[in-house]
Amino acid sequence: METYLRAMDWLYRGCIWISGLAIVTMSLVIPWGVYARKVLGRGAAWPEPVAVFCMVIFTFFGAAAAYRAGSHIAVRMMVDRLPGGMQRVLAYLVDVLMIMISLFMIVYGFRLSQVIWHQSVDTLPILKVGLTYLPLPLGGIAIMLFIIERIWAGSQKSRPIVTFDNDPEPAKIDGGAI
Repeated sequence: METYLRAMDWLYRGCIWISGLAIVTMSLVIPWGVYARKVLGRGAAWPEPVAVFCMVIFTFFGAAAAYRAGSHIAVRMMVDRLPGGMQRVLAYLVDVLMIMISLFMIVYGFRLSQVIWHQSVDTLPILKVGLTYLPLPLGGIAIMLFIIERIWAGSQKSRPIVTFDNDPEPAKIDGGAI
């Protein structure tokens, strides 16, 4: 069990890093596209497809990380008013539905990527269209592994890697705590 949890910690960290790098790249590429168009007077064709690709990466890997952290969108008003037994039944139902969604993302995402793999993005021929859809099934795999973890070991939203507020020694500036 602990080996699986540590592996999921690494996967979670990977999802966070991939998502973070994607959003940083997107945040740099979009201003460059605006600068090239408005200041240099000649718009570059590559910033838009790169930014869209980064957003797809951020969306699917970020969703996996958010699922593990328990920070995904959830409407709990009705669930919180139910008795404990019904809450567990609904939690199980949510896990089953999430497994179905993840399987859909994995199977059809890989099929879609495979079918259009050899097509190139018009404005950026070096980028294959199939590659731009690959974050969909890969994010689905990450979500599926986090669902298995949740079913097997319970919610992991309180793990130190997820909460970031379990630092045993706070940062200090000039001898005082921040």
